[in-house]
Amino acid sequence: MACRTVSASALRRAIANGGRRAPRTALCGPTSKLASLNVYKPAIRIAGQRRALSSTARARFASADESFDPKQQERESDQVDVCIVGGGPAGLSAAIRLKQLANEAGNEDFRVLLLEKAGELGDHIVSGNVIEPSALNELLPDWNSEDNPNRFEHVTPAKKDMMRFLTKGMTIPIPKPPQMNNHGNYIISLNQLTKWLGERAEELGVEIYPGFAASEVLYNNEGSVMGVATNDLGIGRNGKPKDSFERGMEFHARVTLLAEGCHGSLTKQLVKKFDLRRDSQHQTYGLGIKEIWEIQPEKFQPGLIVHSMGYPLPSDTYGGGWMYHFGDNMVSIGLVVGLDYPNPWLAPYGEFQKMKHHPLYSSTLEGGKCISYGARTLNEGGFQSIPKCAFPGGALIGDTAGFLNVPKIKGTHTAMRSGMLAAEAAYSALTSVKEGSVFLYDYEDKLRSSSIWSELKTVRNMRPSFHNPLGLYGGILYSGLEAYVLKGMEPWTFKHSKPDYAATKHADQCKKIEYPKPDGKISFDILTSVSRSGTNHEEDQPVHLQVKDWDKHAQLDWPAYKGVENRFCPAGVYEYIEDESKDLGVRFQINAQNCVHCKTCDIKDPSQDINWSTPQGGEGPKYVLT
Repeated sequence: MACRTVSASALRRAIANGGRRAPRTALCGPTSKLASLNVYKPAIRIAGQRRALSSTARARFASADESFDPKQQERESDQVDVCIVGGGPAGLSAAIRLKQLANEAGNEDFRVLLLEKAGELGDHIVSGNVIEPSALNELLPDWNSEDNPNRFEHVTPAKKDMMRFLTKGMTIPIPKPPQMNNHGNYIISLNQLTKWLGERAEELGVEIYPGFAASEVLYNNEGSVMGVATNDLGIGRNGKPKDSFERGMEFHARVTLLAEGCHGSLTKQLVKKFDLRRDSQHQTYGLGIKEIWEIQPEKFQPGLIVHSMGYPLPSDTYGGGWMYHFGDNMVSIGLVVGLDYPNPWLAPYGEFQKMKHHPLYSSTLEGGKCISYGARTLNEGGFQSIPKCAFPGGALIGDTAGFLNVPKIKGTHTAMRSGMLAAEAAYSALTSVKEGSVFLYDYEDKLRSSSIWSELKTVRNMRPSFHNPLGLYGGILYSGLEAYVLKGMEPWTFKHSKPDYAATKHADQCKKIEYPKPDGKISFDILTSVSRSGTNHEEDQPVHLQVKDWDKHAQLDWPAYKGVENRFCPAGVYEYIEDESKDLGVRFQINAQNCVHCKTCDIKDPSQDINWSTPQGGEGPKYVLT
């Protein structure tokens, strides 16, 4: 079938004519604080490719009978030079750099297309972020210049660092590792930065399609990646097409860059197909849970950066808390919990609520107002877990590949730089090889000679050092030795012990944890928090958290782990409900509408039979200031 070009301007016109307002937004609403920062906008949920399909096609699908097979219908397609999946800092940096190179060469017909599953750029971005601006300085040197009318203004210069070890009632100052020096860095909302980068990309001519959920990798006859397809719309929960059915679209490209973020659904497939982990260790992950608070002015200390270890987490669990003062009386507060924790009774969300009641944090939060909530997993494997990043027809960039510097607690600069390196390699390959598939050998070489590689190699042993008989305390001791004496020069490289799901012990081997009831002022129940994330999914669609047999899943997990899914999920998606009709006395249930797209279930579930897949485009959380 001939390709049909769908221009970004045509899509924007379709949005204006057919966009629909979301039925639910964050409960915090458009407060004066958010309005003054120009970050709150009415939610416009666009059902992805619905904007591009003709009314004739919709009518044809609507009149289909029971024998209609959606998968047998042709998909409309578009041909571009480079297709980027994911509109975070890495994907947008790659897009900007590609168009910079093309425009400098006078190649105005060079098409760069970016697909983002969120309804708007930034909606799915969540991070406690103190940004090192080195990559941003390279990509857009005038990004914060007063002479630039479009500069990124929402920055708070880092002024003071505090590192604390917590017991239940005490706060103990400890030395700040040199890797955590934030001189010259800025506290930002990564959500805001992403929106701003999107504007800069569009100015250069990048075609950005928000609300398009890439759900399938496309291959050519040689087995190389030739693009992606978006998921079908209008499929009912029973798997059958509804009157509103529309086939997904195909986006063909000579180079496809995956910037899905941590544990991407397409990335998982490509890692397996091309055996990209053949020379690296498995990945290990953390779950970050955060809130944004507006605090009392007298408690606000602009530029203050606080990190903590210890309480409330047990000594066999890696993690730590943060609190950043930024903007105008705003605080970002959160907790990261390593998902290799052993006790299935532990609930990261419950630990976060406990942490906020510690005097270090509660003294700042009391009298304030929580306005936003979010959660997301992050790659913690570091240097040992970097896979092969190039594959036939494309590459992995950003946190998709796992470039987070865990001891430094920073990954935006490495994600952006990897996108820029991939862009340079892709443009060079496409302009030198005019036809056929390309392989980005140059990208792999650029990575190994870049600051990304040296930076991650230097700190490669810090995260795995916490797997020792002394747990947290042994890890702190080794990290101090590493930071001040070894400095990455040691000839050994520690391994990660086992995948996170395999680290989970049986419930009867561990002490049960009882979490206090939320007070509604500093701590909150999980559904109240989810409402602050702006999460929304259409109910009548296939459950995107794919479990082939719910009863079999319960039989595998419940006897040993007693509902670990309900505790590791930070959004109340999973439940075991008493049901005398079941042999176990409980029924497994998935409340997919609550999902904040954090990917924890796909990573931590002990039976490994939960597959996170993309729901309809434009759905999920709508984060504010995260």
